[in-house]
Amino acid sequence: MAKKLPKKTAKPSRKQPNKESLKKIVACILDLLDDHFSAPLSSRQIFKNIAGIRLANVNDFRIILEKMADQNLILRTDEDRYASKNQHKVAKSYEGKVDMVSRDYAYIICQGLEKDVWVYSNNLLHALDGDIVRVEITKKRDRGNLEGRVVEVISRARTEFVGRLELVGSVGFVVADLRKMHQDIFIPSQNLLNAQKNDKVLVEVISWDESEKNPVGNIVKILGKTGDHNAEMHSIIYEFGLSTEFPAKILAQAAEISEGITEEEIAKRRDFRKILTFTIDPHDAKDFDDAISFRILPNQNYEIGIHIADVTHYVREGSALDTEAYKRATSVYLVDRVVPMLPERLSNELCSLRPNEDKLTFSVVLEMNQQAQILDTWIGRTIIHSQRRFSYEEAQERIETHKGDLAEEITLLNNLAHSLTKQRFKNGAIGFETIEVKFLLESNGSPIKVVPKVRKDAHRLIEEFMLLANKAIAEYVYNHQQGRDNNPMVYRIHDLPDNDKLQNLSNYARKFGYETRFSADMDNLADRLNDLIKACEGKPEQNILQQLAIRSMAKAKYSPETIGHFGLSFSHYSHFTSPIRRYPDMMAHRLIWAYMHHLSRPPLKHIEAQCKHTSEMEKRASDAERASIKYKQVELMSRHKGEIFKGIITGLTERGIYVEITETLCEGMCRLSELTHDYYSFDQSRLQVVGSNSGHIFNLGDLVEVEVLEANLEKRTLDLRILE
Repeated sequence: MAKKLPKKTAKPSRKQPNKESLKKIVACILDLLDDHFSAPLSSRQIFKNIAGIRLANVNDFRIILEKMADQNLILRTDEDRYASKNQHKVAKSYEGKVDMVSRDYAYIICQGLEKDVWVYSNNLLHALDGDIVRVEITKKRDRGNLEGRVVEVISRARTEFVGRLELVGSVGFVVADLRKMHQDIFIPSQNLLNAQKNDKVLVEVISWDESEKNPVGNIVKILGKTGDHNAEMHSIIYEFGLSTEFPAKILAQAAEISEGITEEEIAKRRDFRKILTFTIDPHDAKDFDDAISFRILPNQNYEIGIHIADVTHYVREGSALDTEAYKRATSVYLVDRVVPMLPERLSNELCSLRPNEDKLTFSVVLEMNQQAQILDTWIGRTIIHSQRRFSYEEAQERIETHKGDLAEEITLLNNLAHSLTKQRFKNGAIGFETIEVKFLLESNGSPIKVVPKVRKDAHRLIEEFMLLANKAIAEYVYNHQQGRDNNPMVYRIHDLPDNDKLQNLSNYARKFGYETRFSADMDNLADRLNDLIKACEGKPEQNILQQLAIRSMAKAKYSPETIGHFGLSFSHYSHFTSPIRRYPDMMAHRLIWAYMHHLSRPPLKHIEAQCKHTSEMEKRASDAERASIKYKQVELMSRHKGEIFKGIITGLTERGIYVEITETLCEGMCRLSELTHDYYSFDQSRLQVVGSNSGHIFNLGDLVEVEVLEANLEKRTLDLRILE
C-alpha cells in the first residue's frame, strides 16, 4: 500500500509584504472572489488577476490565501481553489425581460438591478427576445456590469412566428422574419399543411426540448409566396403581433350599439349644433375624431371649441369592446392599410365626426383675444353638428388665396395658430420637422413612387389647437390634484435628453460644419437645438441631422406622474384628442369626467400598468409602420437594379457606408469591400472612412452616386456600390 505523502506547504519568499501592502492584497482577493462567486479560483488564477499587486511568486499568495481560509475570511475548496464566503448572498436570481442583442448574447432587463445582466446565448436556456425569465448572476464584470445565466423561462413573449419555408426532403425549416429570432423552426412532415418551398407562413412553436438546437413548429397559416405584396404585409402584421380581424363577439357588441341620440342625452350636454363647426383631415380619411367650432363673441373675443369624439360614451369601461381596445392600445398605420383599435362600426360611423350629422363629443372650449391669449376655458361633454368637411388641401387653398367658403374663418384661425406657435417657441419648444414619406401604389399594392409628405399651414393649424386642448386638459387635472391624494392621470411626458447622446449629436453636427455644443443642463438648450434645425433647413443633411437630434432625445411615453414635456416645453401635457385611435386618450376622457363629477377612479397602480402597456404598444406600432415603409422602399428599388442614383452619406460603420438615395429617401449600405480601388477602414474617433493608400476620405453628409446592387425583400435591406 502506497504511503500518503505529506501536504506540501508553501515556502515564503525572502521579501515579505509590509502590513499596508498585506491589507491591500487581502482586500483585492476578497473583491476578486466576490466578482467570481460562481466558480472557485486557483491560487495561480488569483495571482494573475490582481492588478497592481507585486509579490515575488505565487507561493506568497498561497500563504496569504491559506491564512485567510484559516481565519474563515474565504472558503478553501478541493484542488487548491478558493471561493468567496458571500456567494450565497450574491448568487441571487432575478426576474427580467430578454433583450436579444445579437446571435451571441442577450441582456436581461431586471427590476431591482441598476445594470442589465449580460448572458451568452448558450446560457439562455432557449429564451427568446421579449421572454420573461429568471436569471442568476454568475459574475461581476468590469465597471460593475453583471454576467449571468437563465435558470427558468417564466413566460414566452410569443409562440407564433412568420417566416419563409425551406424544405429538406420531407421536412421543413422556417426562417423567421423576426431579426431577433436566430433559430430556424423545424417543421415535421405531418405539420407542413401542404405548404411549398418559399411560401411565407405563420408557424406556431409547439415544443423546444432543452437538448435540441431548433424549436419544433406547426404551420397554422399559409400567407402566400415570399415577395408577394399581401403576403409581406401580412407578414409584418403577424411579426409585430397585430390583428386585422376582431373577434365575432366584439363585432356583435359594436353592432348592438344604438345610433340614435336621445333627448335625455342631449339635455346633459352643452349644445353647439347651431355654432359654426367643421373638420380638417387628410383627403382619404374615414375616421374624423376632432372638429373645430368658431364664433365671435359680443366682446369681440373669439370662442374656439376643440371637439373630440366622445368614444367612452359608446365604449363602456370593462366591456368586451373596451378590453379589446386596451389590448390593441393604438391603431397602426401601415403603408397600404390600417390595423384599427376599434371596429369600423365605431371608428368610421358612430364616433366619426362626419358632416351634416349630430355627434356626441367631449370638448375644450376657449375664449381667446386677438393676440391668442386664453382668457377662459370650459371643459365638458357636448353635442355638435359639423357643417363642412375640409381636406388639408382645401383648407390650405383658403389660407393661400383667401377665397372659398369659410376662407375668412380659416384664415383667422391660422393667424391665431401662428401666434400660438410663436409663444411655444418663445417658451422653449423645439421645432422638429422630420420628413415623412407616402407611396403611390398600383392596384396590386406595388409601389410606383415615393414622395415626401409636405406639412403646410393647414396641418399646423389643427396641430396647434390640438396641442392647446391636450395642454388644457393636463393642467385642469393637475390643478384638481393639488392637496389631494390618489388622483392619477395619464400624462404624456418627455424627459430631458441624455448628455452622452447630445455630445454625439454635437460630434455629428460638427462633421457637417455646424460648430455647436449641447448639454442637458444648458439653460438655452432648446434655442441651440432650434438654431441647428434652422441652419440645416433645405440642405441635403437636413433629414439626417433632424433624425440624429430626435434620437438624442428621450422617448415620449405615458405616465401617471407629470414631469413635463421637454420637446413642447409644457409643464403638463396629456393626450386627449384622438380617442378613436389611441387608448390613453380614452383613459384621459374617463379620468377627467371622474374628477369633474367626483366619481370613483382606478388606483395609481392600475393607471401605472395601463401607461406601461400603452407605451409599449405605441412603440410596437411605430416599429411596424417603419417596417412597412422600409419594405416598400426596398420593393421600389428592386425594380432599379444596376441603375445609378444620387445620395447622401448618412452613416459610417466598420462594415460599410450608409447612403440615403435622394429620390426615394431609401437608405442602403455600401460594404467597404465593394470599394475596390483601395483598402478602406473606419476611423471611429474622426467618424470617417479612410483609404489607406489614397488617403481618400468619406464623411457624413458627402454627396455621392451609387449603383443599386441588390434589394433583399425578405431582409428589407438594400445593397449599394458607391461609384468611385
